[in-house]
Amino acid sequence: MILRPGIHVFHGSYMEIRTPELNKCRPKKDFGRGFYVTTSREQAVRFTKTSVKKALYDGIIDVDNAKGILNEYALLIDDSITSYEFKDADIEWLHCVVAHRRSGLFSNETEKWKSYDVIAGKIANDNTNLVITAYIDGVYGEAGTEKADNIAIGFLEPENLANQICLRTPRALKCLEFVNSMEVKA
Repeated sequence: MILRPGIHVFHGSYMEIRTPELNKCRPKKDFGRGFYVTTSREQAVRFTKTSVKKALYDGIIDVDNAKGILNEYALLIDDSITSYEFKDADIEWLHCVVAHRRSGLFSNETEKWKSYDVIAGKIANDNTNLVITAYIDGVYGEAGTEKADNIAIGFLEPENLANQICLRTPRALKCLEFVNSMEVKA
């Protein structure tokens, strides 16, 4: 179980983020638009590298100011927050991730998840992107068929994936309490 009362979570970035804003979060992510955190400090530190590279590419920062920042928060979810937690990277998880990444594929899936403030589960990281892209492109057969689903899940090796928590609404963001930030090697 990922979502536990008072857990500490991390977000890797190129900047300190005391108060996350949903309008600055990118769409087409695993569980939709939202502010993503993880209980894995190591995963968040690895993400600082990606964040810094994107910020450099987008011209948000320059090379002289490129640094990774690990943000730490306490996550204090109460009973008013609707949440869903995937127990594993299974077929339901795969369809949710694919639906949020590729418009028009499993469109009924995005509707299914709209009512949740928070969604938690395994992270589709750099190691899994090739598998998910191949799945979407039909390399394993038509996406959504039992054959394609089983092949993709087999290649994903769910037991080796870190977790992620997507805070999708302003109500969910109010459950985050900034603890501190620190510079890390990006």
